[in-house]
Amino acid sequence: MPLSKQIREYQVAGRMYPSERYPVPHIYRMRVFAPNAVHARSRFWYFLDKLKKVKKVHGEVISCNEIAEKNGQVVKNFGVWLRYDSRTGTHNMYKEYRDTSVTGAVAHLYQDMAAKHRCRGESLQIIKIAAISGKKCRRADVKQFHDKHIRFPLPHRIHRGPKEFRSTFQASRPTTVKC
Repeated sequence: MPLSKQIREYQVAGRMYPSERYPVPHIYRMRVFAPNAVHARSRFWYFLDKLKKVKKVHGEVISCNEIAEKNGQVVKNFGVWLRYDSRTGTHNMYKEYRDTSVTGAVAHLYQDMAAKHRCRGESLQIIKIAAISGKKCRRADVKQFHDKHIRFPLPHRIHRGPKEFRSTFQASRPTTVKC
């Protein structure tokens, strides 16, 4: 999956073509994360072939809709259950991320898995993703931001004097320590 593009969330629904054996086939619906709708439909058929043995040749996509975030201004904790293929085998994993949207958390997941586990986007399968409360968080790197009185120091502030006393053409080194 190309990480240079923004990842979006799609809801894809599809089914097998009706036949004599299955005159009314089941409709399968799936949440898929992909950069565009074409890639989302492709991932849908990949997962449906693995889960239900339905191939693209014998089926059709009924709908492919992009899901928008309802409230993208609030920071939430997201738990992600995933499976990925490494050089030695298939591994299941649980990770936690803190972001304002589901797609942002998934983008963090792809970057994190590529950096820490050298996992390609194609070999990563997101089983489940859910917003979790602060009490249910397990990972320390997410828990450290749950303090109400957390403050972030700004050590590299450039202090400048009043504008009327500064010369326009005089060169001087800036001081990076707050006076």
